[in-house]
Amino acid sequence: MSTTDTPRIDDITIAILATNGFEQSELDEPLERLRDAGADVHVVSPESGKIRGWKGTDWKDEVDVDVKLSDADPARYDALVLPGGVINPDQLRIDDAALDFIRAFAKDEKPIAAVCHAPWLLVQTDLVDGRKVTSWPSVRKDLENAGAKWEDAEVVVDDFLITSRNPDDLPAFCAAIIATVAARGSAPIG
Repeated sequence: MSTTDTPRIDDITIAILATNGFEQSELDEPLERLRDAGADVHVVSPESGKIRGWKGTDWKDEVDVDVKLSDADPARYDALVLPGGVINPDQLRIDDAALDFIRAFAKDEKPIAAVCHAPWLLVQTDLVDGRKVTSWPSVRKDLENAGAKWEDAEVVVDDFLITSRNPDDLPAFCAAIIATVAARGSAPIG
Protein backbone atom coordinates (compact mmCIF):
# COMPACT_ATOMS: atom_id res chain seq x y z
CA MET A 1 0.00 0.00 0.00
CA SER A 2 1.51 3.33 -0.99
CA THR A 3 1.21 6.46 1.10
CA THR A 4 -1.42 7.80 -1.31
CA ASP A 5 -3.51 4.66 -0.69
CA THR A 6 -3.44 5.08 3.09
CA PRO A 7 -6.97 5.40 4.50
CA ARG A 8 -7.84 8.60 6.33
CA ILE A 9 -8.62 8.25 10.03
CA ASP A 10 -9.62 11.84 10.73
CA ASP A 11 -12.20 11.07 13.43
CA ILE A 12 -9.97 8.64 15.33
CA THR A 13 -8.24 9.33 18.65
CA ILE A 14 -5.33 7.06 19.54
CA ALA A 15 -3.29 6.70 22.73
CA ILE A 16 0.37 5.71 22.70
CA LEU A 17 1.24 4.36 26.16
CA ALA A 18 4.93 4.70 27.02
CA THR A 19 7.42 5.55 29.71
CA ASN A 20 11.14 6.33 29.77
CA GLY A 21 13.14 3.81 27.77
CA PHE A 22 10.75 3.30 24.84
CA GLU A 23 12.46 2.28 21.59
CA GLN A 24 12.76 5.68 19.87
CA SER A 25 11.56 4.64 16.41
CA GLU A 26 8.72 2.52 17.79
CA LEU A 27 7.08 5.60 19.28
CA ASP A 28 8.20 8.23 16.77
CA GLU A 29 7.18 6.46 13.55
CA PRO A 30 3.67 5.38 14.63
CA LEU A 31 3.08 8.85 16.10
CA GLU A 32 4.03 10.51 12.82
CA ARG A 33 2.29 8.03 10.50
CA LEU A 34 -0.95 8.04 12.51
CA ARG A 35 -1.02 11.83 12.66
CA ASP A 36 -0.28 12.01 8.92
CA ALA A 37 -3.32 9.77 8.36
CA GLY A 38 -5.46 12.26 10.30
CA ALA A 39 -5.66 10.69 13.76
CA ASP A 40 -5.52 12.72 16.95
CA VAL A 41 -2.70 10.95 18.81
CA HIS A 42 -1.83 11.43 22.48
CA VAL A 43 1.29 10.18 24.24
CA VAL A 44 0.07 8.83 27.58
CA SER A 45 2.57 8.08 30.36
CA PRO A 46 2.78 7.48 34.09
CA GLU A 47 5.17 10.48 34.02
CA SER A 48 4.25 14.04 33.18
CA GLY A 49 6.27 16.49 31.11
CA LYS A 50 8.63 14.52 28.89
CA ILE A 51 9.82 10.95 28.52
CA ARG A 52 13.06 9.85 26.91
CA GLY A 53 13.59 7.24 24.23
CA TRP A 54 16.32 4.64 23.85
CA LYS A 55 18.19 3.56 20.73
CA GLY A 56 20.92 0.97 20.55
CA THR A 57 22.98 1.43 23.70
CA ASP A 58 22.08 4.98 24.72
CA TRP A 59 19.34 7.40 25.66
CA LYS A 60 17.94 9.42 22.77
CA ASP A 61 15.30 12.09 22.22
CA GLU A 62 12.63 13.31 24.58
CA VAL A 63 8.95 13.23 23.65
CA ASP A 64 6.24 15.40 25.20
CA VAL A 65 3.66 13.59 27.31
CA ASP A 66 0.22 14.79 26.26
CA VAL A 67 -1.80 13.09 29.01
CA LYS A 68 -0.63 11.72 32.34
CA LEU A 69 -1.84 8.13 32.77
CA SER A 70 -3.69 9.00 35.98
CA ASP A 71 -5.74 11.54 33.95
CA ALA A 72 -6.27 9.35 30.86
CA ASP A 73 -9.75 7.97 30.18
CA PRO A 74 -9.61 4.87 27.93
CA ALA A 75 -13.19 5.60 26.79
CA ARG A 76 -11.84 8.69 25.02
CA TYR A 77 -9.64 6.62 22.69
CA ASP A 78 -10.40 4.41 19.69
CA ALA A 79 -7.11 2.48 19.74
CA LEU A 80 -3.92 1.94 21.74
CA VAL A 81 -0.30 1.66 20.57
CA LEU A 82 2.36 0.05 22.77
CA PRO A 83 5.94 0.79 21.66
CA GLY A 84 8.65 -1.65 22.64
CA GLY A 85 12.23 -1.44 23.68
CA VAL A 86 13.27 -3.51 26.66
CA ILE A 87 12.99 -0.86 29.40
CA ASN A 88 9.59 0.61 28.49
CA PRO A 89 7.37 -2.51 28.57
CA ASP A 90 9.34 -4.00 31.45
CA GLN A 91 8.49 -0.92 33.54
CA LEU A 92 4.86 -0.74 32.38
CA ARG A 93 4.14 -4.42 33.06
CA ILE A 94 4.57 -3.81 36.80
CA ASP A 95 2.43 -0.64 36.78
CA ASP A 96 -1.15 -1.54 37.76
CA ALA A 97 -2.59 1.66 36.27
CA ALA A 98 -0.92 0.92 32.91
CA LEU A 99 -2.23 -2.64 32.94
CA ASP A 100 -5.74 -1.46 33.80
CA PHE A 101 -5.55 1.06 30.94
CA ILE A 102 -4.66 -1.75 28.49
CA ARG A 103 -7.38 -4.04 29.88
CA ALA A 104 -10.00 -1.32 29.31
CA PHE A 105 -9.19 -1.32 25.57
CA ALA A 106 -9.37 -5.12 25.48
CA LYS A 107 -12.70 -5.16 27.32
CA ASP A 108 -14.20 -3.01 24.56
CA GLU A 109 -12.22 -4.87 21.84
CA LYS A 110 -10.60 -1.65 20.66
CA PRO A 111 -7.45 -2.15 18.56
CA ILE A 112 -4.30 -2.70 20.63
CA ALA A 113 -1.03 -2.59 18.66
CA ALA A 114 2.19 -3.86 20.31
CA VAL A 115 5.64 -4.00 18.73
CA CYS A 116 8.94 -5.65 19.67
CA HIS A 117 9.03 -6.31 23.46
CA ALA A 118 5.64 -4.64 24.06
CA PRO A 119 3.74 -7.95 23.71
CA TRP A 120 5.01 -8.59 27.26
CA LEU A 121 2.18 -6.23 28.21
CA LEU A 122 -0.29 -8.46 26.38
CA VAL A 123 1.01 -11.43 28.39
CA GLN A 124 0.71 -9.48 31.64
CA THR A 125 -2.90 -8.53 30.86
CA ASP A 126 -3.88 -12.09 29.84
CA LEU A 127 -4.74 -11.12 26.25
CA VAL A 128 -2.78 -13.67 24.18
CA ASP A 129 -4.21 -17.09 25.07
CA GLY A 130 -5.28 -18.71 21.80
CA ARG A 131 -4.32 -15.67 19.70
CA LYS A 132 -1.86 -15.36 16.83
CA VAL A 133 0.90 -12.85 17.61
CA THR A 134 4.48 -11.96 16.82
CA SER A 135 7.21 -10.13 18.75
CA TRP A 136 10.93 -9.68 19.21
CA PRO A 137 12.38 -13.24 19.22
CA SER A 138 13.30 -13.22 22.92
CA VAL A 139 9.64 -12.63 23.87
CA ARG A 140 8.44 -15.65 21.87
CA LYS A 141 8.66 -18.21 24.69
CA ASP A 142 6.82 -15.88 27.12
CA LEU A 143 4.02 -15.52 24.59
CA GLU A 144 3.85 -19.24 23.89
CA ASN A 145 3.83 -20.03 27.63
CA ALA A 146 0.85 -17.68 27.91
CA GLY A 147 -0.98 -19.66 25.22
CA ALA A 148 -0.24 -17.54 22.15
CA LYS A 149 0.34 -18.92 18.69
CA TRP A 150 3.58 -17.15 17.77
CA GLU A 151 4.38 -16.41 14.12
CA ASP A 152 7.54 -15.04 12.53
CA ALA A 153 5.90 -12.31 10.43
CA GLU A 154 6.36 -8.57 10.06
CA VAL A 155 2.85 -7.96 11.35
CA VAL A 156 0.13 -10.23 12.71
CA VAL A 157 -3.47 -9.11 13.13
CA ASP A 158 -5.78 -11.28 15.23
CA ASP A 159 -9.12 -9.54 15.73
CA PHE A 160 -8.31 -6.40 17.76
CA LEU A 161 -4.65 -7.32 18.48
CA ILE A 162 -1.94 -6.08 16.11
CA THR A 163 1.64 -7.19 16.77
CA SER A 164 4.97 -6.70 15.05
CA ARG A 165 8.57 -7.86 15.55
CA ASN A 166 10.96 -4.90 15.39
CA PRO A 167 11.69 -1.43 13.97
CA ASP A 168 12.24 -2.83 10.46
CA ASP A 169 8.57 -3.87 10.47
CA LEU A 170 7.22 -0.43 11.40
CA PRO A 171 5.87 0.42 7.90
CA ALA A 172 3.70 -2.74 7.92
CA PHE A 173 2.82 -2.24 11.60
CA CYS A 174 1.64 1.34 11.04
CA ALA A 175 -0.28 0.37 7.90
CA ALA A 176 -2.05 -2.41 9.84
CA ILE A 177 -3.00 -0.02 12.65
CA ILE A 178 -4.41 2.50 10.18
CA ALA A 179 -6.32 -0.15 8.21
CA THR A 180 -7.74 -1.72 11.37
CA VAL A 181 -8.95 1.51 12.94
CA ALA A 182 -10.28 2.79 9.60
CA ALA A 183 -12.31 -0.40 9.20
CA ARG A 184 -13.73 -0.11 12.72
CA GLY A 185 -14.44 3.63 12.69
CA SER A 186 -14.45 5.90 15.69
CA ALA A 187 -15.99 5.04 19.03
CA PRO A 188 -18.20 7.50 20.86
CA ILE A 189 -16.22 9.76 23.17
CA GLY A 190 -17.21 9.11 26.77
